[in-house]
Amino acid sequence: MADATTSNYTDILMQALEARKDWLERTELVKLKDELRTFQISYSVLYNMFLKKKLIHEDPYKQETKISELEIPETGPLNEAKRLEQISLRLANYDSQLDFLVNFYQFGVDFLNLERIRKIVGLVRYVDWINLTPDSKSPNTRAAAELVNNAKTGGDSFTLSIIGESITKLPKYTSSIMGILRNMTGYYKENYKLNVRHAIPGMQAAEATVVNIKKKTNVAMAGVPFYQEFVEELIKEDYSKDGPAMKEAILNALKVAEEKPKAAKQKTSYKDVLLTGIQAVGSASAVVIEIAQKVDANQTVLENRKKGLWEKLRLLLKAMTNSDPDEVVYELQFFDQAKGTETWERLNFGQFRIDLDRKIKIYTGMSGQGQFMNKLKAMTEEQVLEYLERAIKDLQSLFRTLTALDEYFKSCVPREERDQIKGIKPELASVKNCFIKANQIRHEYSAEKEEEEQMKKLGINPNA
Repeated sequence: MADATTSNYTDILMQALEARKDWLERTELVKLKDELRTFQISYSVLYNMFLKKKLIHEDPYKQETKISELEIPETGPLNEAKRLEQISLRLANYDSQLDFLVNFYQFGVDFLNLERIRKIVGLVRYVDWINLTPDSKSPNTRAAAELVNNAKTGGDSFTLSIIGESITKLPKYTSSIMGILRNMTGYYKENYKLNVRHAIPGMQAAEATVVNIKKKTNVAMAGVPFYQEFVEELIKEDYSKDGPAMKEAILNALKVAEEKPKAAKQKTSYKDVLLTGIQAVGSASAVVIEIAQKVDANQTVLENRKKGLWEKLRLLLKAMTNSDPDEVVYELQFFDQAKGTETWERLNFGQFRIDLDRKIKIYTGMSGQGQFMNKLKAMTEEQVLEYLERAIKDLQSLFRTLTALDEYFKSCVPREERDQIKGIKPELASVKNCFIKANQIRHEYSAEKEEEEQMKKLGINPNA
């Protein structure tokens, strides 16, 4: 490495930052988005569990809120008189912000900056998942710890395993995400100081004060926030006796480790990747069982509301004469987001329940390692891909129908009697996570296959 004490330090620093930027784009940002996705899903599962157990209230305006930039939700003390309402709104906002970050935010070195990194850090640390205790100094962490403990109370093994998995993943991914964000912050800090040097070249030691540099950068770097602590570091690096050692340390910290030649890797089993996607769809089985039970309960509520004395007698006579039961047909309303129009579709409830039980059996088979999965493993890769695509579409279609059915049940009961209807929004959110995860795996499969084909066209062995 060239001597960091020489006047060409800015040139050396520029080259180091370019190499660092390339490394961040190729490795760290890809990893950051993947780990944030796992973090978001783990929180979403926990959040929906709180809703399901009625430990918090659902935000009625959550779906209508439009987000254009990340914002850290409220972190101040909770008003004890309005504690439930406030923590419900905070956690709903937190869920929306994480969803926006993972699904709509840009992950590029040029787009991200110190302010945006600060907001991502704020979201990741919004609840201290690493030290989740009821005696935490953070109001949100204390509330989350209490909610987790309450959710565990009286929970079955399935509920406890879901909570346990989230509580294990959230602190784990908090640590790894924070490590990546520290790397990003280090890059932006040195890049900021480089820009300051370029903005005020040839400055003499007597001029190198925070006040003077701030005046000059406010003009030369208009619109860029002023970071006093970074400027103080710059002054020490360029004008103090410790400067040469500090510069050397910076260049060493920015240095990208040389990548070792990769050992020959095993040929990727693309069929196994697809089977993982099928298992992701199948993981919806347990929650669909819960939905089926609630749907049956809601159907009973509606039937009982319709049954007057003469209706009950008519049904009794039909049962005595072994007549076929009347068909139950609902007119469900759907909203086409692409066209911005509403449509209506008829649902034969009896046939729907028969189909739903059949789907539950299929999903249960897809989620394990039994006979059904053995049949899939015996198929060709193309057949497994076709099956995965059908399974994702089928689960998305079921999600669409169940969402409309949930709204229908609620609309049939007066608001004052709404508590008789068992809502399924938390369960629907879990179903949505299942097909989102399966779709992500399918896209990753397609990307890897395309990359392999391109490498083959270039005469490169993808498995070398």
